[in-house]
Amino acid sequence: MVGDDTPHRVSGLPDGAAPDDRPVGLTLALGRLRTLGARALRIALPVPGHPLGLSGPPEFNSLALDAGEAVLVSGTAHGFVPEVRAAGPAGERSHPADTSLEVLWHCMPVRDAPPADVPSLGEAERELAEAMREATDTLTRLDVAGSGPVAQAALDAYRGRVEAGRRLLAPGYPPRAVRVLELAQRVHALVSIAHGETDGGREHGAAVSGSEIAVRAAALRPVERTARRAQVAAYNAYAEVSERGRA
Repeated sequence: MVGDDTPHRVSGLPDGAAPDDRPVGLTLALGRLRTLGARALRIALPVPGHPLGLSGPPEFNSLALDAGEAVLVSGTAHGFVPEVRAAGPAGERSHPADTSLEVLWHCMPVRDAPPADVPSLGEAERELAEAMREATDTLTRLDVAGSGPVAQAALDAYRGRVEAGRRLLAPGYPPRAVRVLELAQRVHALVSIAHGETDGGREHGAAVSGSEIAVRAAALRPVERTARRAQVAAYNAYAEVSERGRA
């Protein structure tokens, strides 16, 4: 994880977009891509077996899968894949406090094609509701909510974040996108709590047998997949509206 103050730079911009092919700041990189025809940004959240939001080629998809995320630039057939790395002095005498994190975005060519498996906002909203209905009985029977203290603490922390307010989407997004993203993030958080990953172990609630644990994982998998698809649909809604306006 990186903080809000983590510096971001971009490398590999198209020919002539950056002097000497040196990494440049994110603002400068986006401005120069805009002069090359960039119209909008689309997010991708791929996982193995589900290249959500990607359009190829395989080299770009492979790096995006490793990172778990990518950004596609509409209008220029380019995309960004992030690499989080340490920045600061190196050597035996360097101190950990002198090292910070930075994000280097690698700019690469992508196929100018529709992104994989991204639903519309309406589809995403319906799929979230349907997935939750189908999984509720199974998850309740297996005590997926995790009645243990660790799960309860995670749930309390999640509620606290909601009450404190979160930055969801920038101004200009359709209200439905904000609603879908908020629901998708809530579902994703609850699925994470249901998995109960803590200190290298898991809380399995009432699912004490291997077969019950397998049933729980099978019930959670499509819910998590649906939540990721909905997040991508919400984040990409502005680009969709922009593209329709140009049609």
